[in-house]
Amino acid sequence: MPADEIRGAVHGTAPVPLSVLDLVTVGAGSTASDALRTSVELARLTEARGFHRYWVAEHHSMPGVASSSPAVILANLAAHTDRIRLGSGGVMLPNHAPLVIAEQFGTLEALAPGRIDLGLGRAPGTDGATAAALRRSDTLNEGADDFPQQLAELTRFLDDDFPDGHPYARIHAIPGPVQGSTPGGVQSAHRPVIWLLGSSGFSARLAGMLGLPFAFAHHFSAQNTVPALDLYRETFRPSEVLAEPYALIGVSALATDDEAEAARQVRATALNMLRLRLGRPGLFPDPEDAARHEFSPMEEEFAASFTRNIVHGTADEVRAGLDDLHKRTGADELMLTSHAHRGELRLRSYELIADAYGLPAA
Repeated sequence: MPADEIRGAVHGTAPVPLSVLDLVTVGAGSTASDALRTSVELARLTEARGFHRYWVAEHHSMPGVASSSPAVILANLAAHTDRIRLGSGGVMLPNHAPLVIAEQFGTLEALAPGRIDLGLGRAPGTDGATAAALRRSDTLNEGADDFPQQLAELTRFLDDDFPDGHPYARIHAIPGPVQGSTPGGVQSAHRPVIWLLGSSGFSARLAGMLGLPFAFAHHFSAQNTVPALDLYRETFRPSEVLAEPYALIGVSALATDDEAEAARQVRATALNMLRLRLGRPGLFPDPEDAARHEFSPMEEEFAASFTRNIVHGTADEVRAGLDDLHKRTGADELMLTSHAHRGELRLRSYELIADAYGLPAA
């Protein structure tokens, strides 16, 4: 597998390659259609500005997040872009049969050859009841505990290499390698690049042992970032995929033309997360509503703690924050996720960050 399918190029004065994580945020007063159109605009903008990859996260039963079907969204983004890598950040593997994911991402690979990433997580990406509805099972822990086995099965479907005698040896993920070995068949040598995602040490260790690239969710588990990256590097074993470890971190970052506007949007982001933690998810709140919300002392403490992990402010402030984060973690890539009530603010945030680092002009 070519190294540049994983390792991106550094542009301008950025310390490492920059990428995008999109939750397809739906703000109050907007529709899912509005959010999906913003995603297309954002993918085209960041491709033009030299961002390396664009990932979409899987979440369910959250009104403010329209990314419940990453493969569908990625197919649309593939139709509107030419170069930027596209992928899942991630698909929650325990929610799905491995064969289904192999065929979905095999289809994406056929649509956008050589630029598809398959990021996999073992969390449900939702609450327990919704996870049970997705999996048609009440044994929710089973999926997470079986993650290594599910990963192995998915990999064999993607590579079409179940051993003789295996129950699935005669089952083939289509599109996939079997088409190249069928008489008269010609099949691309590419397959989606598998990444493991995590917010603790489990996936870090597994990614290291398997020699896979690793993505850590710093944006909601900042206290675990350095220990998880250290564990990944310590346990890393060279593989056909990677000779050396490669880790990116997801970073919540919002740059605005006015520092006060960044503070307003971040306050709304904190309220949005608070409602989610309290089991009352909704549309991304208007900053005016967030300003009127009376936070209890406990809620205020949560909001302050959550906000500390968001790199926000003017473009120069965000650049300084990202540079500092890179120095502290040694991450090989920074994947930025920007949350704001309006799509145009998210677009503007990535423009300002690109300008601050002197990335290629659109």
